[in-house]
Amino acid sequence: MAGPTAASGQPGSRKRSKGRGLQLEPEWGGREPDATGASPQTGAAGESRAASRRGRGGAGRAGPVSPGPAMLVPAYLAFALLLAACLGLELSGCRAKPMSRACCNPSFLRFQLDFYQVYFLALAADWLQAPYLYKLYQHYHFLEGQIAILYVCGLASTVLFGLVASSLVDWLGRKKSCVLFSLTYSLCCMTKLSQDYFILLVGRALGGLSTALLFSAFESWYIHEHVARHDFPPEWIPATFARAAFWNHVLAVAAGVAAEVVASWLGLGPVAPFVAAIPLLALAGILALCNWGENYDRQRAFLRTCGGGLRCLLSDRRVLLLGTIQALFESVVFIFIFLWTPVLDPHGAPLGIVFSSFMAASLLGSSLYRIATSKRYHLQPMHLLSLAVLIVVFSLFMLTFSTSPGQESPVESFVAFLLIELACGLYFPSMSFLRRKVIPEMEQAGVLNWFRVPLHLLACLGLLVLHDSDRKTGTRNMFSICSAVMVMALLAVVGLFTVVRHDAELRVPPPAGEPCTPEL
Repeated sequence: MAGPTAASGQPGSRKRSKGRGLQLEPEWGGREPDATGASPQTGAAGESRAASRRGRGGAGRAGPVSPGPAMLVPAYLAFALLLAACLGLELSGCRAKPMSRACCNPSFLRFQLDFYQVYFLALAADWLQAPYLYKLYQHYHFLEGQIAILYVCGLASTVLFGLVASSLVDWLGRKKSCVLFSLTYSLCCMTKLSQDYFILLVGRALGGLSTALLFSAFESWYIHEHVARHDFPPEWIPATFARAAFWNHVLAVAAGVAAEVVASWLGLGPVAPFVAAIPLLALAGILALCNWGENYDRQRAFLRTCGGGLRCLLSDRRVLLLGTIQALFESVVFIFIFLWTPVLDPHGAPLGIVFSSFMAASLLGSSLYRIATSKRYHLQPMHLLSLAVLIVVFSLFMLTFSTSPGQESPVESFVAFLLIELACGLYFPSMSFLRRKVIPEMEQAGVLNWFRVPLHLLACLGLLVLHDSDRKTGTRNMFSICSAVMVMALLAVVGLFTVVRHDAELRVPPPAGEPCTPEL
């Protein structure tokens, strides 16, 4: 779901990233034995799963659910409308955007292309797997609680590997780390061919390592090559990553459609997108190996980095409030990533198209952020961050009613999910701007490590609570809990707004010739 985001998953990517949502995610991420203690292959476990499926109305059937009228038309209609809106906004933005010096430099454009062709293949392979991950585990007859544990394993591995990813990349080399990413993520995809719980557990751990490498090695390689080897102006770096963020959203939208096509037509079912991602990963690794040069950086002391980040976090109230908002908001996004499939899939939703609609909504949010902060409207990122949190609070309250047992409204839930993705498109660029202004550059790595720990802990805790709850009421109760969490995030936003209201540093610079007012 961004960050990205990208990414990165992603937010999601906000995916979400990135995400960009996930992510963006950004971004913008195994199987436990059945209740009897037997392995998933034994007859007793098979009987247990069959009984559970009968009790849940067949939600765990191996065969695909045929798209029905409840969600088929709304999904395609929403996708078409969102795509048209995004195209309209982006085309209008391209006409108004002046040509930069970087766009006229042939050497820089060739260098950008060398980076993009590897990076975009890696992002496309990552997004291709997102729509059918939950569906695949369900296809293998695992219970929702078991699937929750698989997601928790992925989040935990992302936290652990994320803490040491920068040091690992600096020691191993950025190019080698990108090649390692293609290998580990290919292995992660291969594990999806197995129905063994332990192998899927290993796959989730490999996915966590791959995600950490995706959002550290590629950008580090580019920045070093841009400045140290090619000696391009440092102010051109944001142009590269701004374009990458846009195309990350486009790739996410296209990946959802591609996942729907391969899952429907290859005859492999939900595992098809994971198989299709392997050639993309292999090609990305080969291109990096053949076309990229190696670069290293001095190893940063991990304890010193974390210690400096903790001191910065505790000494500056703005940083602490930003970290609180990020942990609360993005933990809810992670839980949303887990829940959207079991909410919509029983009503015949085409999962790939639904995912593409989510990514189009996130892209629409990013376009609206660009327009809102332009010289015409000149809104501030703090305002848009507040708006994003308010939208998510409203959406979660909608979901607590639309997922009531016996009174489910899948279309209303789908609209609420689209609003959450729209909010992610506003949230991630706003948060990125505020982090750059508030956190000193030397302490950003350490502070972001501390931000991620409570974020993933909250998400894991939510999934574990869902794991122990009743299927029919657990989803609604989880959305109620998420609503309460987002109300706390809203209070933190109000606190941050009070602290930085007169801070001119946190404002987007006004157009030339206009005075800068210090009050937000």
